[in-house]
Amino acid sequence: MATVHALSVLTFLALCGLIAYTVAGYPLLLGWIARRHFRPVTKHLDPSRTVSVIVVVFNGENFLSDKLESILSQSYPADRMQILVVSDGSTDQTDAIARSFAGRGVQLLRVPHGGKPAALNAAVPNAQGEILVLTDVRQVLDRDGIARLLACFADPAVGAVSGDMLVRSGDREESNVGLYWRYERWIRKQLGAVDSMMGATGPFYAIRRELFRPMPPDTLLDDMYIPLDAFFRGYRLVLEEDAKAYDYPTNIRTEFRRKVRTLAGNYQIMRQYPDLLSGRNRMLFHFISYKVARLMLPWLAIGVFFVSFTLPSPFSTIAVCVELIPCLIAATDFITPAGSVWKKVSSPARTVLAMLAATACAVAIFFVPPRRLWKPTQLPAARRD
Repeated sequence: MATVHALSVLTFLALCGLIAYTVAGYPLLLGWIARRHFRPVTKHLDPSRTVSVIVVVFNGENFLSDKLESILSQSYPADRMQILVVSDGSTDQTDAIARSFAGRGVQLLRVPHGGKPAALNAAVPNAQGEILVLTDVRQVLDRDGIARLLACFADPAVGAVSGDMLVRSGDREESNVGLYWRYERWIRKQLGAVDSMMGATGPFYAIRRELFRPMPPDTLLDDMYIPLDAFFRGYRLVLEEDAKAYDYPTNIRTEFRRKVRTLAGNYQIMRQYPDLLSGRNRMLFHFISYKVARLMLPWLAIGVFFVSFTLPSPFSTIAVCVELIPCLIAATDFITPAGSVWKKVSSPARTVLAMLAATACAVAIFFVPPRRLWKPTQLPAARRD
């Protein structure tokens, strides 16, 4: 019995240690590595570069005007920019809005509804610029955003540059989702400082035209598939914090659906790029510590819960209670009124558990067609109007 208890304790500690490493240990280690092995990016803006700004949109009538105005007001020379709106079979006023900007140089390409990857595949052959700026319809761009991205291409080692997406302030629930995004942004910044991010910030990034690789139409993460091809050709994928895009806050339900898709996309991308798990990946340690370990988190947590029952008394009871308390706190969030003091505790707990649940649900990629995991982002009407 003593041997069984010792094995249980060791297993429990090992699982807890892996969780702690994934959530906090690796980010702290990454920050230390980034300070010790920082690789600067040579920046110089060449205003003679041509750039194609591609906006893929499906039923984006509520956002398209603001998006195009933010692009047209960029500080980068307008005569060096091609602006291409790709309507992915939109059924609302998206096409009409895009045509209303034709006099200001905006081009409309309408394609049958097939998803963002197929729309991008159709759009790029129509792009004339040396640099592609790929951006979604919902986020407006800072006036200097495109110029800041393009300045990084003065460094010949840089293949793709991500902008920095900032989330506007929202209510308590939305703020917790925003806090989670700030955690992600910090990790991506450190990865770019060491060498490369494991993809790009999908709503706003730029890539050299010759590095674009057409994708399978069922690709879930175009913002990983496209940049990773450049990465395996030896280029860096970096973050430019001064190139800003501004997004609307989302609630837990919306973020849950988005995380299921993006994390399922991580499983898919490993199938599309098997070298991510080989020695050809010069960021292999970081990929495993960041992406692979993140996918394992819910299963590690479940393992901790079941192993807790095998611990010697009274540690078994203590461990199970400690693990259940956050779940109970999260459950109270559904009935806790907004603005209450308790909401400051229940809402973060619910957000963390929702992200873990989304990670577990990402295994759906092995059971359903990838396209079924695409869910349009829903925003409250007050956010859209």
